[in-house]
Amino acid sequence: DCTFSGDRVALVAVKMVGEYVCTLSEELLQRAKEEINEVPERRADDIEHIRDWLKHQPHITARLDDWTILRFLRGCKFSLQRTKEKLDMFYTCKTLCPEWYKNRDPQDKKIRAILELGVMLPLPGHDHLGRKVILGRWGVYDPQLVSVDDINRASLMISDILAEEDEQTTITGSVFVGDSEGMTMAHIASFTPSLMKKSMVLWQEGYPMRPKGLHYINTPAAFDTVFNIFKSFMKEKMRKRVHIHGTDMESLYRHVPKSVLPVEYGGTNGTIEEITKYWIERLDARRDWLLEDEKYVVDESKRPGKAKTSAELFGLEGSFRKLNVD
Repeated sequence: DCTFSGDRVALVAVKMVGEYVCTLSEELLQRAKEEINEVPERRADDIEHIRDWLKHQPHITARLDDWTILRFLRGCKFSLQRTKEKLDMFYTCKTLCPEWYKNRDPQDKKIRAILELGVMLPLPGHDHLGRKVILGRWGVYDPQLVSVDDINRASLMISDILAEEDEQTTITGSVFVGDSEGMTMAHIASFTPSLMKKSMVLWQEGYPMRPKGLHYINTPAAFDTVFNIFKSFMKEKMRKRVHIHGTDMESLYRHVPKSVLPVEYGGTNGTIEEITKYWIERLDARRDWLLEDEKYVVDESKRPGKAKTSAELFGLEGSFRKLNVD
């Protein structure tokens, strides 16, 4: 049976009033203290400090609710300076990537068709270490009919709603499993270096994620060539968390237990169809949030100092010198 109990505990308590209400167990609160420097007695003051800072940034139109700010604080281990830098980068990336952050209506026919493919699926519950496992199925769409930008847009819609609704993951982090079955040279050709660089800047610099592992399965022969480019944009810490399993599922199970994987992957955690349906329902339920989210951006003409550009953030100059090192 595919159940998602516990995935949405933060939702009701937090969203309607804008004031954070903690839904974490004592054990997770203890982990938050030890791993990310969270002090419950200081939490409200830290949130208020960041909110006041955001209000004084003429170029940023940001979400100012407790929960959004707290997620960034947790992703930056409660460093106020790093939180400010990450929030600025998050809204900057959103603005400079309209192809990923505009027109995010889950009921739009084109987006709906992508969502129904189940390209990116956070799996029900959490793994044995409390982490959220996210499955990416990059070979299930036709690259002649669907652009990578549209795939990214649909995937980011899901990841944004996951971040809104799953408080536990802000403490325990997430694990990514990338399934390359069905990937062709046409898929691989669409992953251009500039697209990969943009993705890595967004995820590493803009999102308050705590990625704990990247696992790749069913990798085709050409995978290494493309992945080496991808890896060149990764921080060293992230590179060390990459595991390429090929077709060896037993190797994957040593890191990601069967209990959290779908039936199609030898697991017991629901079917791809059930999990896909769940996420479409969640996006429909949060459609207003997704549509409203477009207004939270930066206005570079109002940024104090020098305006930021796509070329500066996502440009490739100098990036490929690193490839020889790997």
